[in-house]
Parts: sequence; C-alpha cells; structure tokens
Amino acid sequence: MTMLYRCCSLRRTACNERDTPKTTTRTGTAQAGPYVRWTKTALSPDEVSNVTTAKTAISALVVMGVSGCGKSVVGAEIALNSGGRLIEGDAFHPPANIEKMSAGTPLNDEDRAGWLTRLGEEVAAALRNGERPILTCSSLKLIYRERLREAVPGLGFVFLELSKEVATDRCAHRPGHFMPASLVDSQFATLEPPHGEPRTLVVDATQSVDTIGKQAAAWWKASLGN
Repeated sequence: MTMLYRCCSLRRTACNERDTPKTTTRTGTAQAGPYVRWTKTALSPDEVSNVTTAKTAISALVVMGVSGCGKSVVGAEIALNSGGRLIEGDAFHPPANIEKMSAGTPLNDEDRAGWLTRLGEEVAAALRNGERPILTCSSLKLIYRERLREAVPGLGFVFLELSKEVATDRCAHRPGHFMPASLVDSQFATLEPPHGEPRTLVVDATQSVDTIGKQAAAWWKASLGN
C-alpha cells in the first residue's frame, strides 16, 4: 500500500486509477530565488509570475513538512496539475529507519543521511531522463534541504505549514501508517521552517488539496517563464 493510497482521505475526492500520477516507490530501484508565502489571502496563480522569473527556474519540487501535513496527497495533486512524476520519499527509508519510527523513536541526523543521499540521486536521475520530479520529503532541517539542493541544482520547496494540534489529529487518524502520532512533537522540535529560503513556497496546509496543488503548480510553471 503506497503513501498515496493511505493519504487519500485528505483529498476533496477519492483517488482512482484514472487520476493517479506515476509514482516512484522503493520497488523500482544556493542560488538566489523567490520566497513566497501563500496563505488563503495571498497571491493568485496569475500574480505569481510577477515575483518569479525564468532566472529562478525551478528544476524539480520537494513537498516538505512534518508528518500529517499532507505531503503525499499534495504531491500527487501537483503532479496531476503539472504533468510531473511523484517520488514518495518514505518509500526509500531503509528497514532500520522504519522499525525505529514504528517503535516511536525519532530519527536522528545519522539515520537520515543515507536516505537523503538516495533521494537526491533519485530526483537527479529523473531529471536526466527528462522527467519533472515531485519529491515528498519532510526536509525538516536546513542541512537536510541543503543536501538535496547540492544533488539537484534549481530545486524548489513547497512547505506545508500547519499547527502541531492539526498535525497530531491527522496522524491519529492514519491507520496502518508507520509514523505514530506520538512522534509529531519530535518533528516540530526538529523543524527549522524554510522561511526566507530561495525557491520556497509556503502554504497553509489546512487549505483544500485542490487549491494547494494548483497554487504550487502555477508557481512552478511561472518560474520556468511559462
């Protein structure tokens, strides 16, 4: 069962085979730029082009945030709106990481190091193949984001921002997910919000998935000068 299926309950409609984008799972194998905060009253998709230019073109996207923010379902929606390819970051965790999180133990920097390297390689390979990758990855710390940026020049980040209370409630209603709600506190303790970082879009994660997906896809398209 993929992350896309498990998170479908957050979508405005149920997922189905017809509208599900191509998704990569484990079974298959700082340049200046815009920072945009997008809330319920922020810029419209048409206005994004005024703050984003071709000089800050975004090559690929990372949908980031704490557990429960909706990374998988939003990533899928962005893929649908942009014609991109969804890469589920959680699918690349080694078994030891899964076991640790399932037991309620937070991952540390060492646990995440090899995982982040693997994700960077996967996104870079997708770009070489002419694809438009959208990676889901918590990317909680700046050093994690910098590791991904080193592997993928021009990488953009969509930060799904929400409160600890909302994240905890969402995680508590995800049966079968290896990440227990008890780890939400540790994720917020680790989180270094990417406010002010280049090629970064901050959105209110309590908006509808449809709204966020269209916002992010429009922002990405505008960065390419389209």
